[in-house]
Amino acid sequence: DNLLRRAACQEAQTFGNQLIPSSMPLKKATVFLNPAACKGKARNLFEKNAAPILHLSGLDVTVVKTDHEGQAKKLLELMENTDLIIIAGGDGMVQEVVTGLLRRADEAVFSKIPIGFIPLGTTCSLSHTLYPESTNQVQHITNATLAILKGETVPLDVLQIKGEKEQPVFALTSLRWGSYRDAGVKVSKYWYLGPLKTKAAHFFSTLKEWPQKREAALMYLGPTERPPEEPEEKPSRPPLYVRLYRRLRLYWSSPPKEIPQEVTPEDWEELKLSTIELSIATRNRQLDLRRTEDFMDICIEADTVSKGEFVNRGSQKMQDPRMCPEESQCIQASRCILKLPEGTVGSFGIDNEEYEAMPVEVKLLPRKLRFFCDPKMRDQVLQAAVQ
Repeated sequence: DNLLRRAACQEAQTFGNQLIPSSMPLKKATVFLNPAACKGKARNLFEKNAAPILHLSGLDVTVVKTDHEGQAKKLLELMENTDLIIIAGGDGMVQEVVTGLLRRADEAVFSKIPIGFIPLGTTCSLSHTLYPESTNQVQHITNATLAILKGETVPLDVLQIKGEKEQPVFALTSLRWGSYRDAGVKVSKYWYLGPLKTKAAHFFSTLKEWPQKREAALMYLGPTERPPEEPEEKPSRPPLYVRLYRRLRLYWSSPPKEIPQEVTPEDWEELKLSTIELSIATRNRQLDLRRTEDFMDICIEADTVSKGEFVNRGSQKMQDPRMCPEESQCIQASRCILKLPEGTVGSFGIDNEEYEAMPVEVKLLPRKLRFFCDPKMRDQVLQAAVQ
């Protein structure tokens, strides 16, 4: 581990040794650290493995440690200008920072700030997209931190989830509602059963209620065409005589006739559903930078499942929550409205965080945020898109 740390620090020092003009200010990096992540080990992991790399790289680093849940959302509203935002924690911290960022009045400007992710939590869904798999925790953290310095980014989609009353919540992976999610939350209660705890949680949930159905109405719109990507650099300003000529030409030319634009009605489709689990997920796990349409995946699983299948499939879903069985109904949509019957109880899992189940509108914000990634992962995505 110490050899890995030393090698990463030497690589970071090459960035710190680069000369910059005296007129150029240092790049500011604001780190949002959740010390409670990874069962309270996150602070030690960050200070041992990530902090030295950031300081050696020549960044002006400010570390903001959160004390309680929801604090990062409020701190993001007060945050002043920064060149980089770095999230050090797990899925919960990512969701808090992204939600706080996109709730700002000036979110159009702040959403263009690149975001780095240092995986320190128990669940880190984004790390599978941004960094290569690694069994060594120290190597995984140092690779993620070095990826921020290398500067390669990928655009990620965001789900905007809005209830009837409260402010919207933003997610990068998925919204889950159903029996597998509810049973998965209770797995840790059966810790004393060791490797059998996952099967036990799903088995005991079948004794309380069976069949476990969720009934709702779903309205959705199909995929949208992806617009061309905006150029990052603004074109240079034309000379003065060109600008004067253009203004005079506009002044003397006759005013153009306004052509009334036809507003095409939105083609909503409605579906009554009875399912054991519903999931609405982004395509961030299967990145395709060259696809022509933007959409989210809606998976409606069949409610005709035996107790044995439920227990086995629940164990598989703990390993891969994106798993969608063959008999499920899969829909591609850019926007959807989920209407729940009155008196519905239970919870949604939004990026592995628990929220009260209620009628919601889910809207896809395509390529909304840019996250730093390992250059190898970006190359893999581009090669897959070409093939």
